[in-house]
Amino acid sequence: MNKNQWITELQLEPHVEGGYFRRTYQADYMHEAIPYATAPRCLMTSIFYMLTDDSPSDYLHVNRADIIHYFHAGSPLTYMIVHPDGKLERIRLGNNPAAGEQLQLLVKGGCWKTALLERGEFGLISEAVSPGFEYADIALITKAEVQTRFPELWIKLRSCIKP
Repeated sequence: MNKNQWITELQLEPHVEGGYFRRTYQADYMHEAIPYATAPRCLMTSIFYMLTDDSPSDYLHVNRADIIHYFHAGSPLTYMIVHPDGKLERIRLGNNPAAGEQLQLLVKGGCWKTALLERGEFGLISEAVSPGFEYADIALITKAEVQTRFPELWIKLRSCIKP
């Protein structure tokens, strides 16, 4: 299937971070003791997420919750993860372990991340977020913040900043 067929079949919509998505699951169970939350949160949520050749990256952002990414189809995605100490890690999520790709990837809450489709028409993944995703839990980084927090990474990250 091509990207448009996947978008139609999975009923994906544009995402604020870039790419396309659809929420596929939200746990019925809630948790009240989440330190950063002002209200109870679902224990877990899950989405389909796809980057395409016309939306090939998501913007550098941080989430408070842990996120596990699962590769499904298309071309691999390259993740750049900036840990709280400023260490930059590059990981390829794809279906070819012999080429150094991973089928799943954990990004801990508090790490800045961006994903890039460097070749191909699309890369399709799922994400499981625990505690469940809420828009209040993410922040997109600005140019000024990158230059202040991670000045040595500016050249590597500048193309992943939301204009």
